[in-house]
Order: sequence, then structure tokens, then C-alpha cells
Amino acid sequence: MAKYRGNVEAVRGLVRETEVHRDLYVDQELFELEMEHLFANTWVYVGHDSQVPNAGDYYGTTVGTQPVLMVRNGNGDVNVLYNRCPHKGVRVTTEPCGNAGKFFRCPYHAWSFKLDGSLLAIPLKKGYENTGFETSHAAEGLAKVRHVKNYRGFVFAKLNDAGLGFEEFFGDSLSSFDNMIDRSPVGRLQVAGGVLRYMHNCNWKMLVENQTDTCHPMVAHESSAGTASEVWKNAPPGTKKPMAVEIFLPFMSPYEFFEGMGIRVWPNGHGHTGVSHSIHSDYSAIPGYFDQMTAAYGENRAKAILDENRHNTVYFPNIMIKGPIQLLRNFIPIAADKTLVESWTFRLVDAPDMLLERTLMYNRLINAPTSVVGHDDLEMYERAQEGLRCNGNEWVNVQRLYDPAEEADATVVTNGTTEWQMRNQFRAWSKFMTMSM
Repeated sequence: MAKYRGNVEAVRGLVRETEVHRDLYVDQELFELEMEHLFANTWVYVGHDSQVPNAGDYYGTTVGTQPVLMVRNGNGDVNVLYNRCPHKGVRVTTEPCGNAGKFFRCPYHAWSFKLDGSLLAIPLKKGYENTGFETSHAAEGLAKVRHVKNYRGFVFAKLNDAGLGFEEFFGDSLSSFDNMIDRSPVGRLQVAGGVLRYMHNCNWKMLVENQTDTCHPMVAHESSAGTASEVWKNAPPGTKKPMAVEIFLPFMSPYEFFEGMGIRVWPNGHGHTGVSHSIHSDYSAIPGYFDQMTAAYGENRAKAILDENRHNTVYFPNIMIKGPIQLLRNFIPIAADKTLVESWTFRLVDAPDMLLERTLMYNRLINAPTSVVGHDDLEMYERAQEGLRCNGNEWVNVQRLYDPAEEADATVVTNGTTEWQMRNQFRAWSKFMTMSM
């Protein structure tokens, strides 16, 4: 029997001020409702337009569990189309990326479609004469996602008419994207270095929460980053600190470091760690880079851009970006207990190659299927996924530094170890989950 479908009050009752019910992580019916409502009512990341640089280029992904194609058409515009032939429902392509040429062709009956999705041709079209085909859904071709926004190269889509407009949904949180992009002397990024993907046997929200959880690094990562720290202590005096050590060591910073780092909370579930400083603040300078930035922006503006060292910016519902090292992680929901994680790296156009080298090294050491730090988190997620089936307590606590006067949908800078941002995400979950039920 369905517990939550059509029952708005039951869904809202799963999120309290300082705790959330375990069903948010373990209930498959609730997961399916998330795909129908939450992921359809919010602006979900699709991809970067540098993945489709030429006319006919496409990239296949999902919005929630809906298969879509990001396509560059002949006019240079980027469209997002549902990856489903309007005839028999066959996926037009199962390849993750490629070039369609001048049109898409369904492999089942050879219906073909222009790059904007409109119907181009049907074999034996005379068979549809006098049938009213011209007024059918099929005659419209590949369905377009109606709400699409390309923000400085980053493409987002919203499947439903319900919800907020792009600017209202993101608001000032877009400043994290701006800072990452402006780190290029010409203000452009390109996807570079491929993508690292691996499956996590846990709910997608666990990964989103973890991005602003600053009380776990010195505990969960002691076996990995802590080991690197101990090894480095035995290096001969005067040894130049390797890039990998610069990446590892901040994970072992004490609680006081993270408290002072600060967290900024934005409306609609967005927020970031690293207001005053972050684990990326003390990386070695890259020769020639500041001079390039100064030439492009002027010294004051260049300094302001590079002094901003936000740690993790969460964009609700399911991505995180790291501006200082040009990285994006996409937490793609598969089932209540299964999430595909993608880690994308970007090149700062016209910036020194050593910046990309550092980005790629960070991604490989922290986020890869062969990583050392990321697997600490993965073990915690999977232990939590198992533990949440325990009947002794059905609630998850997010009470740290809670104040009853805490406002929903506020913009606030607060203590770097607060769980306010997690509460912010769950308030957004309840808001966007129920607005179309």
C-alpha cells in the first residue's frame, strides 16, 4: 500500500526542524516521488556546453531518472531533448556522447529528427495520410525540455512548469559559478580530463549532506589523509612539499579550522563552506598566473577573484562545485539505495596548464574509483544506508548549532561546523517535493 503518494501532509511530516525521517533515504516509493516532483520542480544540472562544441554534437544524461540529450543545433544554440522516439518510445541513442550529423535517426523504424527535435522524415509517410497524424504527439518530434538555461556555459533544465524561475531559484548563489569561471583570464571554462564515475550503494542525499559536513574530515579521513600527514612529517628538512601533500594535509585540520572557515546558507537549499578560508587557501602559487589575471582584470579585481577560496558549494538538489580547483561533482540518483557519482574537471581557458594538473590530481586522489579519501566517505555512506534500517530509531539528527529563531530561505554566514546548511537542504526538499503533488 502506498504511504506517500498523494499524501502531502505525510511527506511534509518527514522533515522536522532538527531531524528527518529515515524514509528519505531508504523508501523506494518516496524515491520515485522525488523523481516525479522534486527533480522535476527544481533546476537540475545537465552538462557544460563545451561538451557539445560543434553542430550535431550531443551528450546523453538524465534529469532525475528521465533520459535527455544536450544537443548543439545548426544555429549554435544548445537544446535539451527527451531521449525518446515519439513513435514507439525507443531511445534514439544509447551512446553517452557523439555527433548526430545533420539529424537524429531512430534505429527501430528510421524516423528522423532535426537537431532541434522537430520531425524531419518518416519512411512510407503516405501510410499516415488522412489519419490525423499531423495533430498527434508524434508529429511534434522529439519532445523538448521546456525550461532550459545556459548560464555561462553550464546548462540546467527544469522539467515541470511548477517551481521557480532560474534566477529566483539560484539567486546570489550563482556567485560561486562566477568565481570559478572568472578564474580564467578570458572568463571561459572547458571540460577537460574526462570524467570519473563510480557507483555508490547509498541514497543521493547522503552525498549532498556530506559536502558541507565539516565535522567528519579529521575523523573519517584519518586513515588516508592522516597517513599522508604522518609520512610527510618524516621528509628530510628542506624537501619541497609535493602537490599531493598540499592536497591531503588540509583534510586533517582541527575542528577550530573548520569552525573559523564559516558556512554561507542561501535560499532554496544552496550553500557553501569556506567563507573566510578553506582547505584550498594555501596552495602554492602558479608562476605567471597572477600576472595573466592582472592583465585581464586589473590587479584589484584579480586579487579579489583569487582570494575567494570557497570549499564546497552545494547547488540543490544534486551537484557540488569547487571553484578554486575547477571541479564539479554530480550525484545522479538511480534508486533509493544507489547513486552514480560523476566528477568532472575543467580547464581554465588561457590559464597555465599546471592549474589543470592540480585539478586532475585532486580529482584522482579524492574522487576517483581508485581514490583514497573518497573511499572513506563511501564506507560511511554504506554503513549509514545499512544502519538506517535499524528500528531502534527512525530519525536522523541535524541539530548541531540549531537556533529556534533560525529562518528558512535566508542568506546567512554562520559557524563552519553548523548543520544549518543540511537543515536548509531538507527544508528545500519539503518545499519542492510537495509543490506539485
